[in-house]
Amino acid sequence: MSQFPSFPKLHNLAEIESPALLFVEERIEANIRRMLALVGGDANRLRPHVKTHKTPEIIAMQLREGVTRFKAATLAEAEMCAAMGASDVLLAYPLQGPAIGHLVELRREYPKTLFSMLVDSSEFMLPAEVCPALVKTPLDVFLDVDCGMGRTGIEPDARAVALYQHLCSSPQLRVRGVHAYDGHLHDPALSNRHEACMEAFAPVLGLVRELGAMGLTVPALVAGGSPTFGIHAATPGRECSPGTTVLWDFGYGEKFPDLPFECAAFLLTRVVSKPRGDRLCLDLGHKAVAPEMAQPRVFLQGLEDARVLMQSEEHLVLETPRASEFALGATVLGIPRHVCPSVSMHNTAIPFRNGVPGRPWKIAARGRQYLA
Repeated sequence: MSQFPSFPKLHNLAEIESPALLFVEERIEANIRRMLALVGGDANRLRPHVKTHKTPEIIAMQLREGVTRFKAATLAEAEMCAAMGASDVLLAYPLQGPAIGHLVELRREYPKTLFSMLVDSSEFMLPAEVCPALVKTPLDVFLDVDCGMGRTGIEPDARAVALYQHLCSSPQLRVRGVHAYDGHLHDPALSNRHEACMEAFAPVLGLVRELGAMGLTVPALVAGGSPTFGIHAATPGRECSPGTTVLWDFGYGEKFPDLPFECAAFLLTRVVSKPRGDRLCLDLGHKAVAPEMAQPRVFLQGLEDARVLMQSEEHLVLETPRASEFALGATVLGIPRHVCPSVSMHNTAIPFRNGVPGRPWKIAARGRQYLA
C-alpha cells in the first residue's frame, strides 16, 4: 500500500459548501478489487457489510464486480441492497417486534432477493401476524454465535446446539447457517490478531462440526469483520463480511497496516475564524465527523501536527504554529478516524472521478427507513 495516509488531488473544492463528505470513485473501485483478491477472486465468499457507506452507487460498483451478497445492520440498508438488485441480504441483527413484519414485507416487495436475519435465543418468537406468510415460504435465519464479543449471539455450547436443532425443526424457518462476528479482535500486531482469531473461532468450528455429526447441515459460516478479514479470507469455507474496507479510514489505516486498503472518503472543511495568532477554527464540529473516538477524530492535510483545543457541534478549534499560512475561507481535506458513523452524518456525498466532482450521491440508508 502507498504511504498512509495519502490524499488525492481534487479540483473545484472552493465551489463546494462545507462541511462536506467526498468519495473518490477510483479508490472505492480499487478497494473492492482488493477485497475480492483477498478471497481468491471468489465473489461468493464475499458478503460486504453496507453499514459503512449506505450508498446505492457503491452497491452498484460491487455488483459490477460480481458481488451479489451483502450484510446489513438496518432494514433501510437491507432494502437499499434489494432495490439495487442484490441476490442475498443478511440483516445481521436480532430483529424483534414489528421489525420482523417489516422484513416479511420486504420479501414480498423484492421477491428476487433472499433476505435472512439472526436468531440467538430460544425465547425468539415470531409475531402471530407474520405466520400465515411463512406457510409456503419460511423465514431464512442464521444462528448468531458469540465468539467473545459479548454483544449479541449465543455461546457455542450445548444451548447453541439445542437452539440450532429447534430452529431446524420449525416449519416456519429455514436455517441458512452460522454467523459469528469477532469485532472485539483488533490487536495491531497481525500475529497476535491471528492467534486471538484462531482461539475465538475454535469453539465456533467445534459447534459446526458437532452439528454436522448430528446430521444438521450448516450451509454457510459468515465470519468476521474488517480487522480479521485477511485471516478469515485465507480459510476456505467462510463467507467474509468486512465493511470499512470499501472506504477505509485513518483509524484502521494506522492500526492495521497489514491490510491493503486506501482511504476513499474525505471530509471537506474550511477555516471560518482565526480567533488568535496560533488558532484556527474550522467548520467541522462533531455533527460532521464521528464524535465517539478520542481526538484527533480527523486527520487534516497540512495540519497533521495541530493540537485540538475544543470541538463543539459545528466548530473545531485547533492550535498550530502554521495558523498564519491558512487564510479565512481556506479549504482543508480530512480523513475521519471512524468512517462509518461519519458517513451517516451526511445526507449526500460528492463523488470525484479523475479529481473532478460529479453530481451528489444520496446516503440513502442513513435513516431507519429507506426513502430513496
